Amino acid sequence: MRLPQIKEKEIVSLYFGGGTPTLFPEGIEAILERTTAPEITVETNPEDVTLDLMKKLQELGVNRVSIGVQSLNNPLLKYLGRTHTAQKAIEAVEITSAAGIENITIDLMYELPHQTLETWEETVDQACKLPITHLSLYNLTIEPHTLFKKKEKELLPHLPDEETAATMLKTAITRFNEKGLKRYEISAFARDDKISIHNTGYWTGRPFIGYGPSAFSYWEGKRFRNICHMNKYIKSLKDGAFPVDFEEMLSPHRSLHEKIAIGLRLTEGISLPSIPLSTQKLLHELDREGWLNYNAHHAKLTEKGTLFYDTVAEKIIL
Repeated sequence: MRLPQIKEKEIVSLYFGGGTPTLFPEGIEAILERTTAPEITVETNPEDVTLDLMKKLQELGVNRVSIGVQSLNNPLLKYLGRTHTAQKAIEAVEITSAAGIENITIDLMYELPHQTLETWEETVDQACKLPITHLSLYNLTIEPHTLFKKKEKELLPHLPDEETAATMLKTAITRFNEKGLKRYEISAFARDDKISIHNTGYWTGRPFIGYGPSAFSYWEGKRFRNICHMNKYIKSLKDGAFPVDFEEMLSPHRSLHEKIAIGLRLTEGISLPSIPLSTQKLLHELDREGWLNYNAHHAKLTEKGTLFYDTVAEKIIL
């Protein structure tokens, strides 16, 4: 159904995830028999990684694997409800590398309940020894309708304080940099030329189409989301209708401000061609407050702006 929209387009990345697409490798194979891209990423959990599976993915053309490590501390993994151990996560990375997939990314979380600076430094040091080319780093955010939200009052006393959390971040940035993992986006680090093509598309406003329930797309200036409910999603497709339950066309003003806010996630900043006077005034104000370095053609977050990115983005998008 989407083919007429994309058949004349160059596809630069394919991304299988989130969730557990490796539980259905036949589905990955069916898609890769029909299309390809310079970067093909598959997400997986450490406990699902086997040498046979990784070799199969490599043979299919998958050249990047994202492994949901989250922590390399066993008590914290258990606390997070993860079923893998630190050793299993390490083995998953090593197996993926042994299968011939050289571009491996993992994710790590800091500012977790009961996490100390010492245990975090141990995780960072272990991660630096792994054969990875990319790393995503997130602090814990307590989202609505999650188990952590239900336990928020119980958790708050056990979270690292602001000073410790800031030290955790600075320690990680320094250690990763020493090991060749350069920070190129607020939450992303990469070696050499292994910057994520796919994720960079989000930060630079490249059009994309998401397939599957709940998947978002951004196409021809319109943002839309697929139906979340699996049975309703399937019924819509069987009826020959696009399974979309939400869409919006952004105004030129809002579109520009969202692109600026999202683009500022990149450490190199963003180029600014001619922009409206009202937007220039806003950026000058953020410059004066020490959030940005801004001139007529370029904007970049300061160190302060990077630490408080959500605040900066909110000021730009409003």
